[in-house]
Amino acid sequence: MTLKIHNSLTKQKEEFKPIKPGEIKFYACGITVYDYCHIGHSRSMLVYDMVMRFLRGQNWKVNFVYNITDIDDKIIKRAQENKEPIDALTARFIDAMYEDKKNLGILPPDIEPRATQFIPQMLDLIQKLMDEGIAYQAKNGDICFAVKKFKDYGKLSHRKLDDLIAGARVEIGFDKDDPLDFVLWKKSKADEPQWDSPWGAGRPGWHIECSAMASDLLGQPFDIHGGGMDLKFPHHENEIAQSEAACEKKFANYWMHNGLLMVDGEKMSKSLGNFFTIRDVLAKHHPETIRYFMLSPHYRSPINYSDDNLQKAQQSLNALYLSLRDLDLSGQVKASEYTRRFIEVMNDDFNTPQAFAILFEMAREMNRLKEAGDKVKAAELGLELKSLAAHYGILQLPVEEFLQGDALDVKKIEALIVARNTARAEKNWVKSDEIRDELKEMGVILEDKSGKTEWRKV
Repeated sequence: MTLKIHNSLTKQKEEFKPIKPGEIKFYACGITVYDYCHIGHSRSMLVYDMVMRFLRGQNWKVNFVYNITDIDDKIIKRAQENKEPIDALTARFIDAMYEDKKNLGILPPDIEPRATQFIPQMLDLIQKLMDEGIAYQAKNGDICFAVKKFKDYGKLSHRKLDDLIAGARVEIGFDKDDPLDFVLWKKSKADEPQWDSPWGAGRPGWHIECSAMASDLLGQPFDIHGGGMDLKFPHHENEIAQSEAACEKKFANYWMHNGLLMVDGEKMSKSLGNFFTIRDVLAKHHPETIRYFMLSPHYRSPINYSDDNLQKAQQSLNALYLSLRDLDLSGQVKASEYTRRFIEVMNDDFNTPQAFAILFEMAREMNRLKEAGDKVKAAELGLELKSLAAHYGILQLPVEEFLQGDALDVKKIEALIVARNTARAEKNWVKSDEIRDELKEMGVILEDKSGKTEWRKV
């Protein structure tokens, strides 16, 4: 089946043609490590985790690079505020990021470069731009890229240069030749980290970091560049400009941009009081619930974070797990027409809404088979369901472990269920209802069927 990807560069869905048959060189922009990862970061993390799981499941050989920005204005500012060394700050939040990703079940990338490890490659790239006359040293000592000298500027964000010029803001203490120009190398202040360069001691600008890391590790051009929609302009636009101006060839063949996360319809902001870290959300919601919530909409669609929407995701995931209940899931996976259809829609620009619809169709058929007494066929379908859901990192836990959780007092719950069943046998309906209400307050839902009482968390 042919893989198709919506290419942000052309604004069209295109058949994917790798540079080398069977292989994909993929770069995605990672995290700037100066604070705990917020829940918006998890959208991009989970989208590209899903993409990697699916591509590898289709026998693509993927070399996935996901970078870490460990030198940046925000990092310097935070370290100064904390009165701690930059290395200590970044090390602490890199460890926190690893913990968050592990708790979300995100697979590690093949290569995870840090910007500070690629200073020589950045300097080489900047020197090429200087030699071509496309970069220059500004009055304040910074090295800047002359945007107007790159004729294709704006081709990714589909913005016209004239419109950008009209909307440009001239900064206080303006030292660049043109307000559109962006910094490649910053002259360091006395109290800032610095590296030697032909233009004096300094540190890299943000945009040059990804260009240097991607081209050094994957070559130029490489197959796919990914990132959040907020990075399309100016970050990715600037990456293209400096990379293609220096090397006179295409930077990346396909560009993927995931939709952003809003909170109750607004942009997440500490000032609005709607800012949540990944660990904040994990304290309230199961990792698989977060994965379901983030991945069930199409990756290019914006997504609205709210407790209500997380609760709906939990209920949907419960329904999938319930279809697996009371089945022997120890056999071999047998692919059916469901798998063929699933792969087909996923090959169509990773169409997760249609793919999840197929998973629920399978769950409904399993429930029908169980009601008909055919648990063997239901189990075969359950194994297939679990194998397809693995592309999203869901339905991978023992059924009762997910449905009942590990934070509840299991012994107390089971004792109350025994007491309720005793009351029902004695036709003491008042007592029975009181116990059911008590369990409901504990977040426990009871299901009576075939003379057996099963329970799950809400």
